Amino acid sequence: MTKPLEDPGLDLEFIDVVADWLMDEALADTAMTDLVKGCCQRLHAAGVPLLRALVSYRTLHPLFGAMWLTWHRENGMGTYEMPHGQLGAQTFRKSPFFHMLNTGVPFLRRKLEGADALLDFPVLPDLVQQGATDYLAGNVPFGGGSTMEASEDGIFVSWATDRPGGFTETDIRSIRRIQKRLAVACKVRIKTEIAHNIVTAYLGPDPGQRVLEGKIRRGDGESIHAVIWYSDLRNSTRLGENLSPDDYLGALNSYFECTAGAVLDHGGQVLLLIGDAVLAIFPTIEGGDKAAAEKALAAARESGIRMAAVNEERRGNGESRLACGLALHVGTLTYGNIGVPQRLQFTVVGPAANEVSRIETLTKTLDRPVLASAAFARLVDEPWEDLGSHVLKGIPNPIEVFAPPERVA
Repeated sequence: MTKPLEDPGLDLEFIDVVADWLMDEALADTAMTDLVKGCCQRLHAAGVPLLRALVSYRTLHPLFGAMWLTWHRENGMGTYEMPHGQLGAQTFRKSPFFHMLNTGVPFLRRKLEGADALLDFPVLPDLVQQGATDYLAGNVPFGGGSTMEASEDGIFVSWATDRPGGFTETDIRSIRRIQKRLAVACKVRIKTEIAHNIVTAYLGPDPGQRVLEGKIRRGDGESIHAVIWYSDLRNSTRLGENLSPDDYLGALNSYFECTAGAVLDHGGQVLLLIGDAVLAIFPTIEGGDKAAAEKALAAARESGIRMAAVNEERRGNGESRLACGLALHVGTLTYGNIGVPQRLQFTVVGPAANEVSRIETLTKTLDRPVLASAAFARLVDEPWEDLGSHVLKGIPNPIEVFAPPERVA
């Protein structure tokens, strides 16, 4: 195949190779960063003089609404998670992509040097500082429509070069051809990524991954040994009656950040948020029971510190204090799907799960914020206070409980 005279360095046969590679990757489980990186490197090797490229797409995630992946010839790959809310919206509104979305323009070009230079978006002067001479942006919707909603479900792509004179027409034709195939490969991966985000947010990382791997039928599960955490907000009924719905939800979320947040930060798995209760586990597969118990106790200590900070802030705002009871236990559990065939939960069940919830009820009776079973207390070398054996509802044998030292409680 004859190379155009205007592009002595562009190999159109290799552009075909890039296109074929993207179609192969659409069928593979390639990470988005590797997909973008591989495409840019191959385009550059084919003779398209890329300095920087960016791929942006919307996602479903509780912490951020979109991902921006950048490739730079010298600096490699970078990622930016655009947060929900005003900050993310402001960033997007200043971009060429927002202009394209509002005007329905699928393709945009800005010369960055010479008399034709037009630097009408904040990103463009930054690119000039990096030596860029030309900028292209494209919008490839997944839905095939032209409405704003359809266009948002797709990818935005931008390309910049530092070659004097900018991109040639053959460069541009090659880029526009490749970005459609890049969009196909990205679509497959984005849908998988969104599915993973959703099951992680609602089920947790480990249960979510198991569900995605096919553990979807009622009864799918296994026997595990784990440290068990169960905490419950005190006086939640009174809070619900005295607070507005928004204030009550705010109080609940503060409580969950103190408890479930501490569990996650110390390596535990939050399985259920049951109204105002938290059921979590620290599996004992790696490091044994002692390591899992130490993580759980560290999470309990962190939870108390967070709760104290929240209450100090609430006191300053004239709001009522939050408190909770927490029980720590260890035992064998059934870990898997329960429910009806059409509506399942991936959680833990078994005698140990019943026992930890009953131990938590003793935190009110004994007026102790944290209690541990004897099985848990034996695992951690602390000056535990023996509070004796207690008969608990639905539990056949009395359970001996201990209170941790004051620095933990």
